[in-house]
Amino acid sequence: MGVAYRNYCHRSILLYKHFFKRIIALLLSSVGILLLAVPMLFIAVAIKCDSRGPVFFKQKRVGKNKKLFNILKFRTMRIDTPHDAPTHELSDPTKWITKVGGFLRKTSLDELPQIFNIFVGQMAVIGPRPALWNQDDLIAERDKYGANDIKPGLTGWAQINGRDELEIPVKAALDGEYVERMGFLFDCRCFFGTFLSVLRHDGVVEGGTGELNKCRPSDSDGDGTSVECDIAVDAPLEDDRAEEYDRAEIDSEK
Repeated sequence: MGVAYRNYCHRSILLYKHFFKRIIALLLSSVGILLLAVPMLFIAVAIKCDSRGPVFFKQKRVGKNKKLFNILKFRTMRIDTPHDAPTHELSDPTKWITKVGGFLRKTSLDELPQIFNIFVGQMAVIGPRPALWNQDDLIAERDKYGANDIKPGLTGWAQINGRDELEIPVKAALDGEYVERMGFLFDCRCFFGTFLSVLRHDGVVEGGTGELNKCRPSDSDGDGTSVECDIAVDAPLEDDRAEEYDRAEIDSEK
């Protein structure tokens, strides 16, 4: 009886992973596009009124089996932000963030356009956050756990367990734990846990992966200004790089 039950559970999990997970993602993204079309239009107008530049920006990310794709986000930074530079290397990251962008980052609304990535099948709703194409350390760590072999997600297990606070080995281990535990109930736990994390702004630190753990009372933010260890500055869900813009779009705005 025990063996039969385990086999049944195993088959159910496989069916969810290879079929129902995609069906649910397609349904949720379709509904999301319809319901969020008007709010996203208002956000787009606010971005255009607030600063010069495109509404969206594209960034090269690592997808399933390490295939690259362009992730979509609302633009939250000025178009003269240093191109593809790590946020922690900027002398004052906050000065590059627009007024509307600050609000979008605080509420994670800048991530909304990724429902289009989910709709076309490049991403899942739940999964490891997609690494940047040049985050070789994170990609290598995820290889140890098979976390690069599944679709990246809008949110995931690591995001509700620390987000930017996590060092890369810890984040990759949590992604690996998700791969092992992936199933409908566990995805629901990650999904609803994300809402609580966003409301509390848990683990959000400008500067990216492991930044909170690096902070010490004597540290400075690059221009001599002291910072506190427990300060959490608004940041995107999982970005530790400055925004990478489509130069053709920017040139068309000049």
